[in-house]
Amino acid sequence: MDIAVVDDERAVREHICGLIKKQKPVSRIKSYATGEELLASGEWFDLVFLDVRMSGMNGIETARRLREKQEKTVLIFITGIKEYVFDALDLYAFQYLLKPLDEKKFAEVLERAEKEAVRKKGKRELFIKARNLRIDQNDILYIESRGKKVEIHTVRESIEIYASMEELSGQLEEGFYRCHRAYLVNMAHIKEYGNDSISLANGEEVYLAKKKYGEFVKAYMWYLQNGGVSCV
Repeated sequence: MDIAVVDDERAVREHICGLIKKQKPVSRIKSYATGEELLASGEWFDLVFLDVRMSGMNGIETARRLREKQEKTVLIFITGIKEYVFDALDLYAFQYLLKPLDEKKFAEVLERAEKEAVRKKGKRELFIKARNLRIDQNDILYIESRGKKVEIHTVRESIEIYASMEELSGQLEEGFYRCHRAYLVNMAHIKEYGNDSISLANGEEVYLAKKKYGEFVKAYMWYLQNGGVSCV
């Protein structure tokens, strides 16, 4: 589970991160002091804890902009003020928690929010039979062909296996595109593209065959217009 904590008070950020680590030790947690930092990171999160009143961009505006790119992200607002509750509801916030945090209530909300995130995400897996390995397709950035092997690059690690691109592409659902003979890219992680390359949310680039440029643009536009959600 990928979780972001956004609050302009360092002590509050550290407290919330500590509560999450205690309950969900294997989750990846990132903290940000401002909404601008969160949006500029270009990272995708399953769950975001947002303070409402922050210096610079407030939590409500941050959530509005985040929703434009990450409509499946579960939002939880944390604040000491009740007056923003209806704004939060307009943004389909999962929960509105008041400061000071009640740790028992926080634990209950986190548990329910994780279940909601899993439901929204809709887990799709790539099964590697030779290694009895299952990889969440949502986590795959791109797949790279290396002769008789392929390297599967995910948001957390790279996995090298003996297989062909054709074998794997048969398992992958819509949202993946063969942009080059050596690369299969997950369009959910595309940040931008040029005539001969595609930039991903994590800063990496993959080649885009020039002869495939027009076809790729059409495929990517179709993806975005038909329910595909970019992670950036």
